[in-house]
Amino acid sequence: MSEGSNIPENLHYSKEHEWMKVEGDLVIIGITDFAQHSLHEITYVEVKDAGTNLEADEECGLVESMKASSDIFSPIAGEITEVNSELEDAPEIVNEDPYGKGWMFKIKPTNLEADLKPLMDAAGYKSFIESL
Repeated sequence: MSEGSNIPENLHYSKEHEWMKVEGDLVIIGITDFAQHSLHEITYVEVKDAGTNLEADEECGLVESMKASSDIFSPIAGEITEVNSELEDAPEIVNEDPYGKGWMFKIKPTNLEADLKPLMDAAGYKSFIESL
């Protein structure tokens, strides 16, 4: 595990290193602290447009750094309602605050209860990244 990886307790995590926060009838999604540490200095973030319908585990964007390029997957099915436009001009926000200002998109879920089942809690995600 990357030293100092932050894994907030109140989130859900995917094996593709996305986090999810349920907030009312929307879900906020971004990449984990572990993922942004692995990529190093993020130089570009692209997410599909608001209004796009996604299936669970569908590719919906891209994160690039000087070191690598990585696809973003939606851990749940639903419609993208908002994309974090600040990341267009300042992708480094993901490095600085991956669980706050560095969120990537919001989605209105179509089957949240079922989609949450395969996701990990903080303890599960910590064990998962320690096994990598």
